[in-house]
Amino acid sequence: MLLAELLGDDGLGDVRIVDTDRCRVPGPTEGVDLWWSGKHKHHGSNIQVLSTPDGFPIWTSPVQPGCEHDMTCARAHSLLDTLDRFAAEHGIVTLTDTGYEGAPASFRMPHKKPKGGQLTDAQKQFNKIIGALRALAEKANADLKVRFKALRRVSLSPGRIGDITAATLVLFQHEHGRTA
Repeated sequence: MLLAELLGDDGLGDVRIVDTDRCRVPGPTEGVDLWWSGKHKHHGSNIQVLSTPDGFPIWTSPVQPGCEHDMTCARAHSLLDTLDRFAAEHGIVTLTDTGYEGAPASFRMPHKKPKGGQLTDAQKQFNKIIGALRALAEKANADLKVRFKALRRVSLSPGRIGDITAATLVLFQHEHGRTA
């Protein structure tokens, strides 16, 4: 199968896949631990995950500290430019969550409710559609975390989470006879 077929309308799921309990590294902001994710209220890592339209994981990024924003992690791995270029060449879009605000035009994400305002009916409907389609991308994250106990909690250096995730991705793809 061609990569272009696999990536139809792909999902970009950011996920703090693995909780960790070995953290005490000063972050960029005084008083904030490098591996603390304010979004998830846990210590952990930020791993970017790409999936096929049917929710099969095809790529995971190296680990980034939990304190880093989704867009920062995507930029660190050149995902924005790569997916935008792929979208232009193949006429597709990348579905994301609201953490990718400011991404290129080929990215589709739900509308955020304006401060003090309301979403229109059309925006609410759009958000429902995006949410339903993205559920498959989130399935890729859940498949990896549920299938491999090693991704549920790590008690070693959080910097090793990327290696563990990459290994589980290879094993998962091998088990299912699918590779990208």
